[in-house]
Amino acid sequence: MTVPVGDARLVSELDAKMGLELLELTAERVVGRMPVQGNTQPFGLWHGGASCVLAETLASLGSYAHGRLERVGVGIDLNATHHRPARSGWVTGTATALHLGRSVVSYEVVLTDDAGERVCTARVTCQMVAAQPPLGEPSESQSSPR
Repeated sequence: MTVPVGDARLVSELDAKMGLELLELTAERVVGRMPVQGNTQPFGLWHGGASCVLAETLASLGSYAHGRLERVGVGIDLNATHHRPARSGWVTGTATALHLGRSVVSYEVVLTDDAGERVCTARVTCQMVAAQPPLGEPSESQSSPR
């Protein structure tokens, strides 16, 4: 399933605060990027936590595309190896599906700087669960007459 990357529902409040730009979204491959500026640790380097946010976001969106609106992925495992710092520009993440199952999906996420140098490698596993309406919206059982 290819999902339109301009769909504002796909970007969470955290993603918006961090400046996420979603560039490509299918179940098999997700690409997005975040600016280094505003996402640094006190020494001016790209924050390792920002790498984890970007990696988990991309994998979660890929699992959303895989679930075809009936199931969504929630992160259950994340590991990240930080290879080198980024000081400016953008960090781009490419999540590639390793396993697309009914109950579990896994992605390898490679983050690179503007020079194409690998900043981080992450692996994210998501549990596929039944889709729920967003908080504050009634579910079908709550909104339909009895």
